Amino acid sequence: MSTEPLPSSQPAFADRRTGLIIFGVLEILIGCFCALMLPLMWVGLTMGAKATGTPMDYGTILSGVLIYGGMAVVFVWLGIGSIMCRRWARALLLIVSWNWLLVGVIIVGFFIAFLPRIMETVKPDPEKAVFSVMFVFFAVIFLVIPGVLTCFYQGRNVKATCEARDPVRRWTDACPLPVLAASLWLGMGALCMLPIPLAYKSVLPFFGTLLTGLPAMLFYVIWAAGSLWLAWAFYRLMPTAWWIVVVAFLLFSVSSTITFARIDIMEMYRLMGYPQQQIEQMQKFNFFSGKSLGIWTACCMVPWLGYLLWIKKFFRRSV
Repeated sequence: MSTEPLPSSQPAFADRRTGLIIFGVLEILIGCFCALMLPLMWVGLTMGAKATGTPMDYGTILSGVLIYGGMAVVFVWLGIGSIMCRRWARALLLIVSWNWLLVGVIIVGFFIAFLPRIMETVKPDPEKAVFSVMFVFFAVIFLVIPGVLTCFYQGRNVKATCEARDPVRRWTDACPLPVLAASLWLGMGALCMLPIPLAYKSVLPFFGTLLTGLPAMLFYVIWAAGSLWLAWAFYRLMPTAWWIVVVAFLLFSVSSTITFARIDIMEMYRLMGYPQQQIEQMQKFNFFSGKSLGIWTACCMVPWLGYLLWIKKFFRRSV
């Protein structure tokens, strides 16, 4: 990490150090909440296994540990960085909050679109009340909180405050934020690929079929290694990396669309080792099947492809 001083001349701005401290504390609390989810998840899975007489779902435990544990570390780390007014923390929190908000829009949008069908599926009024509470919870978690974080860290005064109190060039300054976001997604995707063979028995949708066993495992390992290199190459703004990602993304989109249009997604869950009772519960709310699932899969890929096309302008320089 370079510590080259940046120009010290700063235009007049409103100091937002107090806000950075307050939001930093909030992010540390979010990290603590994520850490709290680990024992709660264990208790919930244990009780569910005893109630249904099924074995513990260790794949879910492993994925939960990676997700909630990773989120806990990230939010505590970024919260401390925000309290210290570090420019790298502001950049990363802006990336996290924007991605969080966009994913939230998709999740809440799907929830709203299928809420009438959900209400038809659950007949008792108490269950309907539960889904109403869930909707409010999702709106707060996926829209309100990331929306507030995005508005705050995107502010001009917040940016100027961090630059004034941390006047050195950080690693986040070496790459445009939109590209840095894609680089981080590639890196996190690579890390997520590695435990999949252990957690979900190496099941891979592949052009109309489901690969399992050693071929799928090798594919995930190669995919993870390639994604790590692409994450580094994106950070270095290599044009070749952009082309590789676009081609790979298109192939992945076509493969997923064809596979989910032909194969029942519940069959994939069975191959992944989900208990039959859990599959039956998911079947009640399976509003996608056949061609409709393939179409929705293709539609979900369009915004991400648009994002890749938009950031192409940052890859014009040679490295």
